[in-house]
Amino acid sequence: MSTDGGTERVVRPPVHRWLWYALGGGLPARHRAWVLYDTTTDTWGVRHVARSLVQMAVPSVLILTLLPTGWALRLAVVGAGVFLGLIFSLAYMPETTEHRVVKAGYRPGTAVGIRDRAGVARQQRESARKRAAAAQRAERYRRRAGR
Repeated sequence: MSTDGGTERVVRPPVHRWLWYALGGGLPARHRAWVLYDTTTDTWGVRHVARSLVQMAVPSVLILTLLPTGWALRLAVVGAGVFLGLIFSLAYMPETTEHRVVKAGYRPGTAVGIRDRAGVARQQRESARKRAAAAQRAERYRRRAGR
């Protein structure tokens, strides 16, 4: 089994297992490569926020249903809690996702390394695209100037 996820088949977990995973639980070994994919894909930040909102849904529903006060205060409490929860969640996003990857059986630093390499590759592609566009503009300018 590869430690970088390169040779493993990505098997998406069913909804009930994903909910357990979103709440902080572990997944069976067959979903190991999916955990790495989930924490390193281009949308890993959005996925992290989605997991955080699932975690905050449980106390939010409890507050909305059990707090013995008016709806305005209930909604204010839930809104403030979700706001603060998201701030905390975003502040520790890299550490939280890395912990999920380690729980799945990968070495510490695996997800960060993959995301860093993907970022460098993205920057290189963007630089090459910009160089090609600049070369095309320069060629158009030379043709217009009659050089």
